[in-house]
Amino acid sequence: MKTISENKAFGGVQGVYTHMSDACGCEMTFAVYLPPQAQEGPVPCLWYLSGLTCTHENAMTKAGMQAHAAEFGLALVFPDTSPRGDDIANDDAYDLGQGAGFYVNATEAPWGPHFQMETYIASELRDLVTENFAVSVHHGITGHSMGGHGALTLAMKYPGHYQSLSAFAPISNPANSDWGRKQLGAYLGADETLWPAHDASMLLRDKGWVGDVLVDQGADDQFFDLLKASALSDALIETKTAHCYRLQEGYDHSYYFVSTFARDHVAWHAERLKG
Repeated sequence: MKTISENKAFGGVQGVYTHMSDACGCEMTFAVYLPPQAQEGPVPCLWYLSGLTCTHENAMTKAGMQAHAAEFGLALVFPDTSPRGDDIANDDAYDLGQGAGFYVNATEAPWGPHFQMETYIASELRDLVTENFAVSVHHGITGHSMGGHGALTLAMKYPGHYQSLSAFAPISNPANSDWGRKQLGAYLGADETLWPAHDASMLLRDKGWVGDVLVDQGADDQFFDLLKASALSDALIETKTAHCYRLQEGYDHSYYFVSTFARDHVAWHAERLKG
C-alpha cells in the first residue's frame, strides 16, 4: 500500500492510497477518512460506494461527509468504482467499463480478468482497511446511484459484513432498467437467471435484509425512471423490511442532493454501529 496524500480535516485525517489488487489484477486507488476519535482506538467504519463515472474522489470532495464522520466518530472508506489502466478493458460509453464496474464479479470477456468489484469491495479491500487503519469490526455501507445499488446488494449478500445500510437514489431494479440490463448482460452474460443476485429489489425478496434501511430519493431526479425507485419501495413493503424511504421534494440526482442529506445517513449508521 502506498500513501498518495494525507490531509488534516475536522481534526482527523483524509488519506488517499493505492495498492496492487489481486482481485482486479491492477493497481487500485481508495480513500479513507479517520476521525479524531481514531487516535484513541478503533472506530466503526462506513463504506461509501460511488456512482457511474465517479472515482474515489467524488464523494470525498463533494459530499461533505468528513465533518459528520468527525462529529459521530466514524471512519469513511471511499473505494474506486472500477479497475483502471491502459491494459484494462473499457468502452466508449460512460455507463460501461472503467468508471462503471457495477460492483459485480464479471464472468464475460473482455471484463472477466479485471472487473471483480464484488470480491474487491467485500473481501480484499475490507481486509486491507481493517489491517492497516484504526477501524473496528462494526461496518456499515451506503452509496449513491450505481453505488446505492452496490451498497444494497452487497449488504444483502454479505450480511455478516455490514450491520447498517442506507442508500442515496439507488439503481433499484437493474434487471429491468436500461441502467442495468446493458451492464449485467455485458459483465455476466445473456443468461438472465443470473441477474437477480445483483438486483436489490429481487435480492430483497430472495435473501432479505436483517436490519432496517434508510433510502433518500430526489423527487425531481432526472434519472428517476432509470433508477426504478418504486420497485425497491414495493419490495421493502412486501417483505416487511423495516425502512425509512424518503422522497425529497425538489431534489435531483446531484451531489447537492447527497450532501444535503449526508449528515442524516452518517447519524443513521452511527446509531446502529455504536449501539
